[in-house]
Amino acid sequence: MAMDREQTILEHLTELRERLIKCFIALMVGTIVAMFFVEPSLRLLTRPLGDTIPQTLAPTESLSVYFRIAFIEGVALAMPVLVYQIVAYLLPGLLPEERQYLYLLIPGVTISFILGAVFCVMIMLPAAINFMQGFLETVVENRWSLDYYISFITRVMFAMGIVFQTPLILLFLSKLGLVNAKQLGGFRKYAVLLTSIVAAVITPTPDPLNMMLVMVPLYLLYEVGILLVWVTGSKKKTQSEAESA
Repeated sequence: MAMDREQTILEHLTELRERLIKCFIALMVGTIVAMFFVEPSLRLLTRPLGDTIPQTLAPTESLSVYFRIAFIEGVALAMPVLVYQIVAYLLPGLLPEERQYLYLLIPGVTISFILGAVFCVMIMLPAAINFMQGFLETVVENRWSLDYYISFITRVMFAMGIVFQTPLILLFLSKLGLVNAKQLGGFRKYAVLLTSIVAAVITPTPDPLNMMLVMVPLYLLYEVGILLVWVTGSKKKTQSEAESA
């Protein structure tokens, strides 16, 4: 569709419908592919429970959990297509240089989301689950429903996947001219406070150890974002000086 003129409302709605259809198709394909990997994924997600096997309380609970995991993994597989369709729909409002950086960031969004989910499953959740299993163990028996357990796990995984986008968000904001490395460096003390608040919200347990397991990586992600902004800013400055010479 031509982008050299302002689109009418009908054209915007038509384009939005087409892109939503493509997103739906990508989600369907991703979910179907993910269905072949649900069982090993479920074993991985329940590994923090150790020898404890989660129970099902309803006849359809296992089935609903199966399709929920397949859908979540389908979203991860389809994320490059989803992000591309969103970006493509927003392109008329962006400059050519901004479009270029967005295209470069699309693979990074998917990789960052997967890294956040992996960090959650391999590092964050085992410590949190171990704490919760031992809480009041002399008074109650902690045998959790599969549905409640997977719902809890996937919520935390999704939150960490979003949080791991921090460096890319900072980089994109810098390309829009909204922030620079010097400003972000001066914001460090506020970043520490903000990451501690986010960690307190995301962390599934109230103990300081688990909170630190989340807070430290969050702040490191902020520093990675500053580094990316500084490196790309330095390259752009060097190119500008070379062109003016």
